[in-house]
Amino acid sequence: MGRIIKWLFILAILAVIALIAYAYLGPFFGADFSPPEQEIRQVIELDTN
Repeated sequence: MGRIIKWLFILAILAVIALIAYAYLGPFFGADFSPPEQEIRQVIELDTN
């Protein structure tokens, strides 16, 4: 049982390292993490009774 937990722990650490590497190296390989830029306008009517 301890062997399984050890391997799951190692896999979790490798997954975190891979995620961090992807976040830093992704833009060099064409991944674009920036949100789409557009202006959003919405009319809000206030009831002044």
